[in-house]
Amino acid sequence: MSTPLQQRALASYFGAFDSAPQVLVQAPGRVNLIGEHTDYNDGFVLPCAIDFHTVIAIGPRTDGRVRVVAADFGHALDDFALGDTIAHAGPRSAWADYVRGAVQMGLREGLPLRGANLAIAGDVPQGAGLSSSAALEVAVLQALKSLLGTTAPAPARMAQLAQAAENDFVGCRCGIMDQMISACGQAGHALLIDCRSLQTQAAPLPDDLAVMIVHSRVRRGLVDSAYNERRRQCEQAARVLGVSHLRDATLAQLLAAHGQLDDTVFRRARHIITENARTLAAHQALTRGDLPEMGRLMAASHASMRDDFEITVPAIDALVALMQQAIGADGGARMTGGGFGGCCVGLLREDQAERVAAAIESGYRSPDGEPPHVWITRAVDGAGPLSL
Repeated sequence: MSTPLQQRALASYFGAFDSAPQVLVQAPGRVNLIGEHTDYNDGFVLPCAIDFHTVIAIGPRTDGRVRVVAADFGHALDDFALGDTIAHAGPRSAWADYVRGAVQMGLREGLPLRGANLAIAGDVPQGAGLSSSAALEVAVLQALKSLLGTTAPAPARMAQLAQAAENDFVGCRCGIMDQMISACGQAGHALLIDCRSLQTQAAPLPDDLAVMIVHSRVRRGLVDSAYNERRRQCEQAARVLGVSHLRDATLAQLLAAHGQLDDTVFRRARHIITENARTLAAHQALTRGDLPEMGRLMAASHASMRDDFEITVPAIDALVALMQQAIGADGGARMTGGGFGGCCVGLLREDQAERVAAAIESGYRSPDGEPPHVWITRAVDGAGPLSL
């Protein structure tokens, strides 16, 4: 039986193109349990794919054009010609650039696309740090792949193409984590991703574990410019330390070079180096079901994001403190995502979820007086086809 989200994509397709699609696909959003801003430093991350998705209905064309309808934007339409260089959609249709960029990368990969109709619907909260953009990019590539009946590109390669779409077409220099977990997620598991080799190690989530996502209702207006600035600062630190990426640096090396770095760049590098170590330790703790240790690591991660990487805001810090107090020692909480607002993630025992959610809903309001959104989610599989 199709879900309401799938039905919305299908209805949008029928309404725009007056025909039935050939294929229906999905790609999930994600929440990162620990390992923030480490991905573009060739480091380690520990996300899981979550049960919020982008769904695309797609059918063929043969005229060298792609037509797209976005159910989430008032059934807005985009129409562009295929070619080596696809033009940008313009600021009024920013969503369309993620589609155009993914199509262009698919063509450059050799997908023999002659044209397509796409209808897109999603329920990944936008602007919340749950990777709605990566889900869209990966879903577009999965749709093209399924339409053409090919098994290539493989999931990890699909993630690389989606990342290239965001880096080179959209212009945000993100790392590989968001696209990788959207393409490669495993139901019931978090995934330790080595962002250099793209090797993954699954960590089973205990059956009685709840993954809680809390939207702070703080809009993430500064994230793109700040993200690119943080990346430049990490690259500067790596050059001074004589390594290609901060993944290869040790804390001892950083401390020895303290005098060669200004304080801000030093602290940025300290976050990355210590966050990589925390992420590897968290994978081990999660694998053995050690929630108290996960809580300690998540608390240290949040403190590092606040003090060294400076990507939290006071409302987020207050929300995390409230979550940690409500959860207690058997679990933990931290901000998740690029920063400056968005969501926090908590790990806790399932039988505590209702109590903790009530404490958060009664104890937190955004700076604008808005209540939080609280979701209890589960780890799901990555991108793939759906039954029509």
